[in-house]
Amino acid sequence: MAIRPSIGLEGVGGLAIHIIISKLGPSEAAAVACVNKLFKEWASDESLWSSFCAQELNLSSPIDPLGNPSPSFKAAYGAWRQAYGMYPWPLVRRVKNIWGRIRSWLTENFPEVLPTLRKGASEDEIQELENSLKVKLPLPTRVLYRFCDGQDPCSDTSSGSMRKNLCGLIGGYSFYNYLVNVFLLPLNLVIRETKDIVRHLGFTRPKYIVMAASSTNTEKIFFLDCEEGQLFVGTRNLLTNREMMACVPKGLITSVHDSGSGCQQDGMLLWLEEHVRRLETGNIKVRKEGNIRSISLFPEQPPLCSVATTGGVQVRASAVFVPEFSDLLQAAKKYMFAYSIRMCLKPEGCVINGMSFDSCQLYWRHWIIKANENVVEDINGEAVIGQFPLLRPGQKEFVYESCTTSACSPGSVEGSFTFLPGRLADPKGSPFEVEVARFPLLLPDYIF
Repeated sequence: MAIRPSIGLEGVGGLAIHIIISKLGPSEAAAVACVNKLFKEWASDESLWSSFCAQELNLSSPIDPLGNPSPSFKAAYGAWRQAYGMYPWPLVRRVKNIWGRIRSWLTENFPEVLPTLRKGASEDEIQELENSLKVKLPLPTRVLYRFCDGQDPCSDTSSGSMRKNLCGLIGGYSFYNYLVNVFLLPLNLVIRETKDIVRHLGFTRPKYIVMAASSTNTEKIFFLDCEEGQLFVGTRNLLTNREMMACVPKGLITSVHDSGSGCQQDGMLLWLEEHVRRLETGNIKVRKEGNIRSISLFPEQPPLCSVATTGGVQVRASAVFVPEFSDLLQAAKKYMFAYSIRMCLKPEGCVINGMSFDSCQLYWRHWIIKANENVVEDINGEAVIGQFPLLRPGQKEFVYESCTTSACSPGSVEGSFTFLPGRLADPKGSPFEVEVARFPLLLPDYIF
């Protein structure tokens, strides 16, 4: 039987070669282009590099790292590799994906924050921070800041006086007159705030640097351990005993200074990934209070948020851990939690024993607070935070926040509100109890 002569790759045909090269990665495709002129032509096809840019960088058009148009997708890809060539490429792709998801969510849900996000920091600016604070940033945090140098405070001058809006990317909570809204610090503020807090805490060497803080008060401060890569938040005892709590599960942090490892992730990277996941899933949302909008950290979905409807009155309830007021040295009241209660009257109105009413008003509350299933408080009293909310169909939820402490986790809160059909001044029927379904008091894996 005659032996067929072998066919060189040049004889396979352009379409087949294109299919073969498309199965390779960008680095291999660039190597193929070095074989000869014909292979260079095949490996430079725009559709090929368009696919690489889409898969690895989520680019739909040839844009360089500064946001400028590139002459081709191949040139754009090369610009990205050159700009971030000092970092592990999988880490660069991961960080770009995080910031892309954050910006996409903000565009759709909270565009007021977008102007506060600063452009990425340069290598020189990062080096300046490291020299000034005498630290070495973990690789993931370096890349995070290369893409976005934190936030500028957002201000509103419409009333004629400067007033900070609640544009913190991390968001926060409120109870009574206490308000938290956390934003990411730009590098210049990281330097300033770290030097200031180091003096107060008496550290001889700033292993910890300040990465995020509340724009509305000085109690809530987040620190990055530049050696181990963990993110911490200060407790009530921060200034007296340097007490902090880890914000991310320790076992997830790996290879924060090893560029040759296959997976680098520090506390900042994991923290932001978890935050954007909660935003995307709707577990936390933007809340509007008056004319001010902000990201609220009170959970909106079960099992962390409970929902119950009684007689047409719907009550949603959830809690968030408050580390800055928690005292790990006090056994009886170690953990502080803020809780949010949202109540409204359904469109069908208040329906009691087959009778319908177009309003109802709260006049009594009953709380049962448990720790490890043991009742620690049984509270009865008039009103909620001194108010007697009147509910009508179609109105916005009446929202109020309060707080409680717990000696341990898990704990829970449950109870009821007593309402009168009509109004307290003009009751239309007998009092009825509205359930507040149990919601948990949990020390979370990720602390925000």
